[in-house]
Amino acid sequence: MTIEALIARYGLAALVLGAGMEGETVVILGGIMVQRGVLPYVGAVLAAAIGSFIADQLFFAAGRRFRHHPRVVRWQEKPAFARALTTFERHPTLFVFAFRFLYGLRTVSPVAIGTTRLPLTRFAVLNGSAALLWATIFVSIGYWFGHGLSELIGRWLPSWQVLAGGGIAIVLLGGLTWWWRRR
Repeated sequence: MTIEALIARYGLAALVLGAGMEGETVVILGGIMVQRGVLPYVGAVLAAAIGSFIADQLFFAAGRRFRHHPRVVRWQEKPAFARALTTFERHPTLFVFAFRFLYGLRTVSPVAIGTTRLPLTRFAVLNGSAALLWATIFVSIGYWFGHGLSELIGRWLPSWQVLAGGGIAIVLLGGLTWWWRRR
């Protein structure tokens, strides 16, 4: 079953889960479903914002709770984590508002912010505002460009087998690259 079929079948609940787990792709597909009349626009925006907000709050809580855990300490040594913290220290409010728009920092940023002294309530307010803006932008992209995106997806990804094969190839290539670097 494709992501599009899941959203069509389970509606806003699938959009909440997809926005929290996958992100932009699912939310844009939600916008396409709005354009087709399957989902309501405001409902899709709110579902995407809620899913993104909950996921980021959980990552923040994990960073706060496990900041001294060996895995988080190892993450702190990675360049993306260090880059997130450096940017956060310079512009904390702007960074909390903008991290979901920065490719490569979306998942690690809430964990990194959780290791700082930023109060939970301030993070929640900024995170909620940013999630609503993010959801509005990406649902709107799917809505405005839905017809063209549907044709492009239909032309280049005709079946779930192609998508699954590509995913498997990416995972295998990533695993080989990781193994080669570790060696």
